[in-house]
This record gives sequence, C-alpha cells and structure tokens, in this order.
Amino acid sequence: MPVMVQALVPVFVLIMLGHVLRRWDFPGGDFWPQAERFTYYVLFPAMLVFKLGQARLPPSAYGDIALLIVAMLLAMTLLLAAVQWFWRWRGPVFSSVYQGAIRFNSYVGLAAGGMLLGDDGLSLTAIAVAVMVPLLNLLCILMFSLVVSQDGVRLAPVLRAIVTNPLIVGSVIGVLWSYFQVGFHPLLAGILSPLSNLALPMGLMTVGAGLQLKALRGASAPFLVATGLKLLVFPVLVVALAGGLGLEGLLVKVAVLLAALPTATSAYILARQLGGDAPLMAGIISGQTLLAMVSIPLMLSLLW
Repeated sequence: MPVMVQALVPVFVLIMLGHVLRRWDFPGGDFWPQAERFTYYVLFPAMLVFKLGQARLPPSAYGDIALLIVAMLLAMTLLLAAVQWFWRWRGPVFSSVYQGAIRFNSYVGLAAGGMLLGDDGLSLTAIAVAVMVPLLNLLCILMFSLVVSQDGVRLAPVLRAIVTNPLIVGSVIGVLWSYFQVGFHPLLAGILSPLSNLALPMGLMTVGAGLQLKALRGASAPFLVATGLKLLVFPVLVVALAGGLGLEGLLVKVAVLLAALPTATSAYILARQLGGDAPLMAGIISGQTLLAMVSIPLMLSLLW
C-alpha cells in the first residue's frame, strides 16, 4: 500500500466510524452534537496551543503562507464569479456552490497534515487554518450579502465570531508561545498532551456523525460543479499560483492539501442562517466528504 494512502486510510475510517455509530444511535442521546462542541471548544484549541507552541518555523513561513492563501482564495472567487456568469443560478443556489467550492474541513485538514507531513506539517497546517478561517468567513458573508440578503448582513457579529473562534484563538496563542519560546512545564504538557492526542480522532468521528447521506439523492449540476471545482480544480490552481509566486516545499504541500479537502460542515449552518440553499449544501458536504476518500490521494500523488 502506498505510504500516502496508508496515512490517509485512518482519517477516513474514523470518519465512517463516526457515521456508523451515529446511525446506530450509540452511545445515544445527544452525545454527538455535544462531542462536536467539546472538540471544537476544548480539544482542538488545546492541540493547537501544544503543537504550535513546540514548533520552530522560520519567520518567513508566516508571510509566505499568508501570501499564498490570499492569492488562492481570490483566484477561486474570480473563477466562481465566472462560473456564476455562465450558469446564472439563483442566489441561494450559488451561495451553496460558492461555499462548497472554496471552504475546507479543518478537522480533516489538521488530521491529514499531521499524518502525512509530521509535526512541522501539522504546525504549518494550523497556521494556514488560522489565516484561512477569518478570510473565508468574510468572503462568504460578503457573498451572501451580494446574492442572497435583501437587507445586507451585519458585519459586527461576523467579526465577533471570528475573533472568538476557538481554532483562531488556539493558533494565535500557539504561535506566540512558539515565537517567545516559552516552553511547556512538564505538568502543563502532561495535561495538554492527552487532550491533543484525543482531538483529531474525536474531530474526525464528529465529521462522520454529521454526514447526511439522504441529501445526496438527485445530485444536481450545482453539486457536480461545486465538487469538481473543490476536489479537482482548486488543488491544480494552487500549484499554478505557488509556481507563479516562486514558492515551493512543505508550504506548497500544505496549501495543496487544504485546497483538496472537502468543504466545511459549518457551511450548512451558515446556509441555513443566511438564506442559502441548505439541502443543497448538506448534499455537497456529504458527497465531497465521501468522494475525498478517492480524490485526495489521487490529487496529492499527482501534485506533490
């Protein structure tokens, strides 16, 4: 079995395990929604602080990853605007296509980055996530205000949500911890280490528990376009942009991995709250997560 596939198999097995357990209603009650909250607010921030706090990345890495991420998000937004000019979907439909083609599942990304690229890859992935999350939220809110909302979207709550996002807070603390080389007292490390080890498997299982496979019935053109752009076109676009910017190495591998990821499960919540096509969004999330089991190893083997 190729090393890349061998590293990714546990990621998708854990996702499917979460889905099966949810279907069996095990362990019952509202365990899985609460497990997702616990992972989001406790486990992942602890992991980001612990892993990033130990990282020793060169200062140039931060600027390079920010430059590449801004370029890839702007390029993909322009491509999606051209797609909408051709298809002329209704606003709610395009909002789901946009989110499906540009957002990424950070749980899957951090797990795959750590398993494929080691601790340095995980640290760089975490920094990239911290840069991408606020930018993507701002782009998606702006898109909703342009194509869906009649009254506009209030920016203050969005900015508040970004500033208090646990993944961003954990990443910022971890980067500062690393920059000032604070180090971890054995007692603190003894607390953060097991929480960090629990974060990725629990996060992946909650992704699987949230899959809505019924939403895949009658897959439509918007689903196919969003999925093709996200899983196949976006990684190729990132390689082209990295080459044009003169970037290479681990940084580019991380960016390609993020581009190849299925879209974020949080996109469904945003679609439901802001008037998007929520059923289409659920289908895109579930379909991409399943198809990514094949597309991610394929695209990484071709582009790395």
